[in-house]
Amino acid sequence: MENLQDWLKGLGKTIDSMDPEGFAAYIKEDGMFRFGNMEPVIGRKAIEDAVRYFWTTIKGSQHKVVNAWQQGEYIIWQGEVLYTRHDEKQVTVKFVNIFKMEGDLISEYLIYIDNGPVYA
Repeated sequence: MENLQDWLKGLGKTIDSMDPEGFAAYIKEDGMFRFGNMEPVIGRKAIEDAVRYFWTTIKGSQHKVVNAWQQGEYIIWQGEVLYTRHDEKQVTVKFVNIFKMEGDLISEYLIYIDNGPVYA
């Protein structure tokens, strides 16, 4: 990845714009996506549908890159996300994402997060 920070900021902006097609375009057609302790979702269309549903549960989000590393085919994103709930309450949650890359696309997208405070 030539400019990891810019790539992650672009991904974060796509997520924050709640654009399921744009988000899924970062992932291989047969890629895998796992959010927290949920079951993995396989395939770009299924991933698109899963994030589309998740975004109905929040009003918005703002992602921040705290730190990032790349080692071979893996990218690690340590971050914070400020969620806005439908009742306008805002909650900040820390996360770590691990991406296994194949070229410029993600083949495995793993999110380590506890979103419990968002729904409390």
